[in-house]
Amino acid sequence: MFDVTFANENYLFLLLLIPALGVWYYYRQRSRHSDVQYSSLKPFADLSPTRKERMRHLPFILRMGALVLLIIALARPQSTSHGKNVYTEGIDIVLALDISGSMLAEDFQPNRIEAAKAVAQDFIDGRTNDRIGLVIFSGESFTQCPLTTDYPVLKNLLRQVKSGMIEDGTAIGVGLANAVSRLKDSKAKSRVIILLTDGVNNRGEIDPITAAQIAQTYGIRVYTVGVGTVGDAPYPVQTPFGTRYQMIPVDLDEKMLSQIATMTDGKYFRATDNRTLKNIYKEIDRLEKSRIEVRSYKRYAELFYNYAGIALILLLIDVGVSHTWLRKLP
Repeated sequence: MFDVTFANENYLFLLLLIPALGVWYYYRQRSRHSDVQYSSLKPFADLSPTRKERMRHLPFILRMGALVLLIIALARPQSTSHGKNVYTEGIDIVLALDISGSMLAEDFQPNRIEAAKAVAQDFIDGRTNDRIGLVIFSGESFTQCPLTTDYPVLKNLLRQVKSGMIEDGTAIGVGLANAVSRLKDSKAKSRVIILLTDGVNNRGEIDPITAAQIAQTYGIRVYTVGVGTVGDAPYPVQTPFGTRYQMIPVDLDEKMLSQIATMTDGKYFRATDNRTLKNIYKEIDRLEKSRIEVRSYKRYAELFYNYAGIALILLLIDVGVSHTWLRKLP
């Protein structure tokens, strides 16, 4: 963003001379009389003025323009650039996504896992230079994408995620521990995990609270997101007669998820539909961006020579025109 300020702005009051000089010039032209006597000018009354006659005020206009620019130059105009240094390299984020079979429940549209993927893509699009990685888990866990700033590659790998890629179950502790391992050696000023799940930990060798303690040790903040409507959710079941739906209870360990968030200075969110899930990611996005260190700066560039140079050009044009094309006889 650029602005213009003046170091000696009091000189700008001299611009009040310009209207006064204009009035003086006007009355001087009205009162001027020719030294050559004519009997009558009526025969020339219908003649159109020549180009020279129309341009006879050009030298005065050029001098006034030069005077305005010189006054501005004396006021020392300065171009001021405002900006901010944003330490975006200070944020590493790992998305830990539950892909267990229960994520196929259709209380979200089209289902939980696809809704989570769509919102995660929007979240990725909202970041700029942050490194983002992707960890998936169900009965076990693996890294789908390491930390990267290559967002097109990350989003392509996210689109390939689907339920059934790995053994079924809900190993929340293993998934969280895997995400922590992606961040523990990071030198970033802010390290964040967004853990999304719809169930209760029932698999894996690592307890979720133990994994949270490891995250806490490394100073990694964990935002936990529990997905699932209140009550029962429709779940597709394959039968010999095609797909049938049965209502299954939403079994979500909110106490555990809230404890993980509290231990790591994060926050727990509950998503019951697509809209609330989208708003949750927006809230996380806002919270993380507000933690970025910002330093404002202001730079000045002197513009004296720009204005003085243009004024000199106008004066040279005035001299050239006044002594050639618009030259007056004594």
